[in-house]
Amino acid sequence: MTDTDLIPAPLTARTGGDAPGSLPLDERTTLDAGPGTEATARWLRSVLGAATGLALADGAGPHAIRLRLSPETEAARGSEGYRLSTEDPDTAVTLDGGGPAGLFWGAQTLRQLLGPDAYRRAPVRPGARWDLPSVTVTDRPRFGWRGLLLDVSRHFTAKEDVLRLLDLMAAHKLNVLHFHLTDDQGWRIEIERYPRLTEVGAWRARSKRGHRASPLWDETPHGGYYTQDDIREIVAYAAARHITVVPEIDIPGHSQAAIAAYPRLGNTDVVDTAALTVWDTWGVNPNVLAPTEEVLRFYEGVLEEVLELFPSTFVHIGGDECPKDQWKESPAAQARIAELGVGDEDGLQSWFVRHFDRWLADRGRRLIGWDEILEGGLAEGAAVSSWRGYGGGIAAAEAGHDVVMCPEQQVYLDHRQHGGPDEPVPIGFVRTLEDVYRFEPVPPGLSEAAARHVLGTQANVWTEVMENRARVDYQVFPRLAAFAEVAWSALPAPADRDTDGFLRRMETHYRRLDALGVAYRPPAGPTPWQRRPGLLGRPIDGPPPIV
Repeated sequence: MTDTDLIPAPLTARTGGDAPGSLPLDERTTLDAGPGTEATARWLRSVLGAATGLALADGAGPHAIRLRLSPETEAARGSEGYRLSTEDPDTAVTLDGGGPAGLFWGAQTLRQLLGPDAYRRAPVRPGARWDLPSVTVTDRPRFGWRGLLLDVSRHFTAKEDVLRLLDLMAAHKLNVLHFHLTDDQGWRIEIERYPRLTEVGAWRARSKRGHRASPLWDETPHGGYYTQDDIREIVAYAAARHITVVPEIDIPGHSQAAIAAYPRLGNTDVVDTAALTVWDTWGVNPNVLAPTEEVLRFYEGVLEEVLELFPSTFVHIGGDECPKDQWKESPAAQARIAELGVGDEDGLQSWFVRHFDRWLADRGRRLIGWDEILEGGLAEGAAVSSWRGYGGGIAAAEAGHDVVMCPEQQVYLDHRQHGGPDEPVPIGFVRTLEDVYRFEPVPPGLSEAAARHVLGTQANVWTEVMENRARVDYQVFPRLAAFAEVAWSALPAPADRDTDGFLRRMETHYRRLDALGVAYRPPAGPTPWQRRPGLLGRPIDGPPPIV
């Protein structure tokens, strides 16, 4: 084990040779937790205590893991920065964080340095030595937003699996979970004043198997939702790991599950909304919200409960893939366009976005939406998730809006990892581990002022063809490790990145993932049980365009 096996790569790592440093970790090892470090101390005692079988009692001295919050580290490396050393003479390990988050990320590095067995839940080699290399690591993240989107609407993810994913995010120093909670195929969050959203909207009668063009169906009813206490637990669990959970409530498209529960939300003058059910297939759905005051009040009620559950500054309102056909056909919608003076259907969508931008701002929050919210004019305080490529993010950043870069051609992890015939339900462009490692969130040519509006980057996990945890594991890993390094580390330009060095470090990282029970895609290709023969996908040939 060497310092260069760390993922994501730190800013600097100075080694003192191949011999172990001042540790072995053993029955003498203590935790010396300074003021404000208690949460990280509890986490270390929990995970390392379980893996090693050691008590890690409180105490200072030469065998201590010393935890401190350091103004000097904060000044040099920010609140998420840290310094870790096994070379300080008075302790076994010194870990200084610029803030509580930085301290926690440093603890993640300490766990990596102890080797893959530190990721077990019980000792597998009782009596084994736990040696650390002689090393001093200084580190800080490149971006403040290092995100992962999890779509729980298309296929529901059980609460325990969400908590597991948060642990995996923390192990990779990712700090934003974008929680896609509502869509045409299911409403996944309990709203007490509107119980039919989960009584009706959380369940569909069947599901398409594979791509929407597939003739196959899974006739098993599918559904589930999180109670408000489940959400509180998820948010608290994430916060303890310095991860912010950003909720997404889709407005005004991707709304058939809500309309199925409350038909008055739809365009009742052109569609028999009472006949709609929760959608059972994939794609862009024509059933969108009606542009009425009643709909605004309904979603204000939804968001009032959402704000009580999620302390995140940002609230995502979707805003993508909203077909305008029903509004074009609806006399009520056309009258609304004239009444509001918004010009056309794009203006009507912009009216929705601007309304909720103001509503959220009045409550101390910020709206973020997919790059379609640029259509019809971008709300003044809104931020943009740039998914259709770089273009929307570039336009928004140059106009002074904050941006999260998540172009589908590069970091949609539902896209296939290889061009071979055994990839399960192959979707989209081939994006290998190496391709993701060469992803660059800040496009060349962006002005310096605009580049400052790039909050960070995010990988997105859409679950239309991911029916369970094992399928999510396969699509997300190992590529999330490459993405995490792109989001955290100060890497050179894509063409100059040390891909071979990263792949060598991955040899150790695969062993960590094994210890964590992650069903990742093996480098040699899918195992037989990971394949899905006969399930139609939608592969796209050739390299992805840069748009």
